[in-house]
Order: sequence, then C-alpha cells, then structure tokens
Amino acid sequence: MAHKEVEDAVEKLLEPILEADGIEVVDVEYVRERNWILRIFIDKEGGVDLNDCQVISEKAGAILDEKDLIPDNYMLEVSSPGLDRVLKKDKDFIRYTGEEVDVKLFAPLEGHKGVKAFTALLDGLSEDGSLKLTLEGGESIVLGRDKISQVRLHFSF
Repeated sequence: MAHKEVEDAVEKLLEPILEADGIEVVDVEYVRERNWILRIFIDKEGGVDLNDCQVISEKAGAILDEKDLIPDNYMLEVSSPGLDRVLKKDKDFIRYTGEEVDVKLFAPLEGHKGVKAFTALLDGLSEDGSLKLTLEGGESIVLGRDKISQVRLHFSF
C-alpha cells in the first residue's frame, strides 16, 4: 500500500471513532525517516494536551493493530498540529476564514515580481474550492489549490 493510501485509510478509519470523543483528526502522515512513522495530528475545542495525545495514541494504536492496515513496522506518533498548523481541508479554510495565513506557491504570483511566499488574510473558499485571499495592500485574489504548495496559520510573537 502506498503511503498516501495508508494516510487516507487511517484517517477514514479513525475519524468517526475519535469525533465521537470530541477529537478532530487534523492530518495523517505516513513517512519514512529512519523507520516508518505514522503521525496523527489531533485537535479539539480549546486545544489538546499531552494527556489527550497519550489517550488517543493508546486508542488509535489498539484500533490500528486490530485492523492491521499497515503491513510495515512503524512508530505511532500522536501530536497537536501546533499554532502554525497547516490548512489542507475545506473545513480548515472555512474555520479559519478571517485569520492571517502564510501561503507558499509552486510558482511566482503573477504580477508580483517573483513572490512565491506571502502572508494574507484568508477570505474563505470560492464555489470551485479556490482560496480567496486579501494581500497586505488590500488587493483581493483567488488562487486555485493547484497553485498552492502550502497554507499555514500565521503566527507572530
């Protein structure tokens, strides 16, 4: 099973079970570093703490062992997505409408002198799923997701 298939299968399996406990599965990563690592990023209203991560790690581990979805040996990590969380899903973009985000593009933004990374105000999603953004100067733009490498919540000290 390819790593993307593993990520999708794990998310599909765990999402309804954890949502019943008020826990949102924010993202799943299955990556090979030194060994295979399955990372599950979770969140809940008010944020997650170390105890939440431990409880969910035990619960997810038991479910994953029972279902035996992953043929390789792997390490399971359960974590908070952090203050500068990556936004990927429609529900993320809807939830964080009105917030500042850091945007990275695959290619420079047209008409902006080679700019591939910038901070903007997230104005939500268009009907086709493109991101609506307001740049620092007040210019509104719409970007298709195929142009976007990554979107993170902006975090400043």
